[in-house]
Amino acid sequence: QVQLVESGGGLVQPGGSLRLSCAASGFTFSSYAMSWYRQAPGKERELVATITATGGSTNYADSMKGRFTISRDNARNTVYLQMNSLKPEDTAVYYCNARNWKTYWGQGTQVTVSS
Repeated sequence: QVQLVESGGGLVQPGGSLRLSCAASGFTFSSYAMSWYRQAPGKERELVATITATGGSTNYADSMKGRFTISRDNARNTVYLQMNSLKPEDTAVYYCNARNWKTYWGQGTQVTVSS
């Protein structure tokens, strides 16, 4: 049974930081590229960041560059998203995504940036 379980979301003040985690099971994690997406109320889901299966390459949406860092630990079957300098416009549900010949999604974790 494939599972992607996100954690680490919550309420944070503008300028603060959060670290999201996504624990994977039920598939060969080290063979899959992993991504984080987010969806704000009334908006389409958008790509935040992607990391290749080996972790050797990463890619970010322009608005996240320099503030967010994606990483992975293939020994722990976990992908992370370190988010710094958070802004109110970063408020969204953040989803973990695994992609190779199949695509899997997590259930999402809420991130709210507000004073």
